[in-house]
Amino acid sequence: MGIWNFVKGAGKSVFGKKAAEPNKEDLLAEIEALGLDAEGVDVTVEGDKVLVSGTASQEMKEKVILAVGNVEGIAAVEDAIEGADPVFHEVKKGESLWGISAKTLGNGSRYMEIFEANKPMLSDPDKIYPGQNLRIPQA
Repeated sequence: MGIWNFVKGAGKSVFGKKAAEPNKEDLLAEIEALGLDAEGVDVTVEGDKVLVSGTASQEMKEKVILAVGNVEGIAAVEDAIEGADPVFHEVKKGESLWGISAKTLGNGSRYMEIFEANKPMLSDPDKIYPGQNLRIPQA
């Protein structure tokens, strides 16, 4: 359980217009559109901050945090779901999954593990952007 910061100006726009405030319905629709089975998870929005609570597996907890946090307009996600703290990596300009894998997993050729851990939010290993947060799989 913790608070995870995101780049408010980066991320997927799900509101249809730049000036829209994040809201619960849009974030739940994004979770559903990604095909995440977030049954038992509740999302509360207060301005640019989101509280994620309820029950979920460790994998689903991490994916929901990223799904809502990587939405434009969200600055932080507070995790109130039991389980271990996730390990995330914020993508910097010029980084690739290979480089992130070398830095976080000790071997660049393990980049597909990071890609697989971030599906369905990632559709292609080459489509990452600065400010995006990624799950780093743990043993």
